[in-house]
Amino acid sequence: MSARIGVVTFPGTLDDRDAARAVRIAGGEPVELWHGDDDIKGVDAVILPGGFSYGDYLRCGAISRFAPVMNSIIDGAKGGLPVLGICNGFQILVESHLLPGALMRNESRHFICRDQKLRIENADSMWTRDYFKNQEIVVPLKNGEGNYFADPATLDMLEGEGRVVARYLDVNPNGSARDIAGIRNERGNVVGLMPHPEHAVESLTGPTTEGLPFFTSVLTSLVSA
Repeated sequence: MSARIGVVTFPGTLDDRDAARAVRIAGGEPVELWHGDDDIKGVDAVILPGGFSYGDYLRCGAISRFAPVMNSIIDGAKGGLPVLGICNGFQILVESHLLPGALMRNESRHFICRDQKLRIENADSMWTRDYFKNQEIVVPLKNGEGNYFADPATLDMLEGEGRVVARYLDVNPNGSARDIAGIRNERGNVVGLMPHPEHAVESLTGPTTEGLPFFTSVLTSLVSA
C-alpha cells in the first residue's frame, strides 16, 4: 500500500495540486486536507504547500498557524510525523515554532521568480535522504518574503548541528542569512524550504526533475522507519 501524504489547502493556497501531483509521481497517495478540519485522516506525512494563505495578512503564515488543522500537525510533528513546508509552508512552520527564525521581505523588496541553483547541505532528513550531501540541483523559486533571518546564535546552532538543508548557489535571490534556502528540525522529520521542488518533478513542466527526491525521500524514510 502506498504511503498517504496529506496536502493542506488554506484560503489562498496556490500549489496544493502541484504538491499532490509530485507525491503521485513519486509513488505516494496524496490526501486532501482542509485548513478548517482538525482531522488529518491518519496520513503518514504532511506537506504545507506554497501560496498566499489568508492573503499574507499580518505576516506570511501568521494566521494559518492558528488554523484548526495545524493543531494536529504540530502535535504530530512533535511526535515524529514528517512535515514539509514549501515557501508559504516554510513561513507557516516558522510561525508555528516548529522551525526557528523568520522569513522577511526580500532584500530587493521585489517578488522574485526564477530557476534557482541549490546545494543540498544535509541528506539525513526524512525529506532529503534520496539526495547526496553537496548535490547541486536546479528548481524554481518564487517569493516576495523569502529572506531567511535568525540571530547569530541560532544561525551558528543550525550550522553546527547540520540543520541547514539547502543553500543558494551562484546568487542569493532574497538576502537570506548565510545563503540559507531551507532548514530542518533537530529530529529531521520537519523541513522548511523556500524554493519549489514540486515544480521540478517532470521534464514536461519543470526546468529539471531534480525536485522529485524531496518526495521520494519521505516514502523511503517511511518504509525504513
